[in-house]
Amino acid sequence: MLFLYTVLVVCGAVLLIAGVVEQRRHFANLDRIPTRVLVNGIRGKSSITRLCAGALRGGRLTTVAKTTGTAARFIHPDATEEPVYRKFGIANVVEQIGIVRRAAAYRPDALVIECMAVMPALQEINQSKLIRSTIGVLCNVREDHLAEMGPTLDDVARSLSRSMPVDGICVTAEKDRFGILQEEADARNCRLVYADPDTVSDEELRGFSWFTFKENVAIALTVAELLGVDRRTALQGMYDAPPDPGVLSVERYRTPEGKRLRFANVFAANDPESTLMNINQLLDLGAIHRPLHVVVNCRPDRVERNGQMGELIPDLDPEQVFVIGHPAKSAIDAIPAAFRDRAVDLGGDRRDPEEFMGQLLGRLGPDSSLVAIGNIHGQGELLLEHLARLAPDEGPADQTGGNTTPHDGTAPLYTPRLAPDQRRPQAREEWHTLGEQHR
Repeated sequence: MLFLYTVLVVCGAVLLIAGVVEQRRHFANLDRIPTRVLVNGIRGKSSITRLCAGALRGGRLTTVAKTTGTAARFIHPDATEEPVYRKFGIANVVEQIGIVRRAAAYRPDALVIECMAVMPALQEINQSKLIRSTIGVLCNVREDHLAEMGPTLDDVARSLSRSMPVDGICVTAEKDRFGILQEEADARNCRLVYADPDTVSDEELRGFSWFTFKENVAIALTVAELLGVDRRTALQGMYDAPPDPGVLSVERYRTPEGKRLRFANVFAANDPESTLMNINQLLDLGAIHRPLHVVVNCRPDRVERNGQMGELIPDLDPEQVFVIGHPAKSAIDAIPAAFRDRAVDLGGDRRDPEEFMGQLLGRLGPDSSLVAIGNIHGQGELLLEHLARLAPDEGPADQTGGNTTPHDGTAPLYTPRLAPDQRRPQAREEWHTLGEQHR
């Protein structure tokens, strides 16, 4: 028995020593990176991470970045990128240690990294132990992850504030709960800086070859200003930065029957407020038009979210609402009675995708827009897969007639996509050429 206790004590001591050594090595790697920007919030973290990195690269700062969202990517100082390898495909905050080690090898001026923690305690550990940011970004407070950070939006704001750097700076575009964020910042002796979206002009937004929000651009410009990069240089760096794979985009297709279809994938928005903002932006820019159709994908483990998407229908005022996934009833029952006759139940967790896609496309008019909302997993992925098989509509967009809203030139109607991990110089040159075409 004494032998077993001895082995246990020795093993414990070895693990303790190994942990201390690993922590000191990690802190040494952090010290090699003078500026560390940790991007947190509910929506737009990946896009803001890329925008900040692009702005700093534009200012000739050696910058490494890492995103976590739709497709986790490690972004090198030359803007080339590669997928983040995850054992068994499982995300874990501990992977940040390896990211910091790789970033430190470049001896960069800055590291811009997306917060991947959801639980409040893990958010605090991510900041205090893993990243120790000098500049924090808290992009917004939205209705998501309420089970972990809620139940109210005020609670979400306080939970997200755990990633604020003590004795540092935090940048935010959150206006409604700025007072709460200020209280949390004061408690950490953190300087809270408001990035005003109104300072970003429509003309500056037109420079992007993909869809983004003024809030995101304002945050990146503020971070760049804090690090001494002038506005014009920062904007050019952002224009040249490749977007996130999950960036809001509009694709144009032709169905086998010759119908024209503009499709907007808004699955990534995921919460009601962001979903509505995304769709309204696309309508305002003329990237999609009416007649508008909506497809809601339901998941059995997101029943509350399914209902929230159904409640949005009056604000969107679509011609038809196609409900796929399971349980479809959770979304349909949440649609107000006056709009419920527009709902078409194509759901069912075992529904053949060829069948529901045939019915969906058959109900569309000769020139329509389709917006996908809810959660992408399950039949949402099958929807995207089948739409991608349609022939692209490469002809000129119809600017007249019917209910079509004329395009006002503020954004490209269709942006060809490039592989996000495509290497330089080809990817860099193609993105540069693409950006010039739309500026």
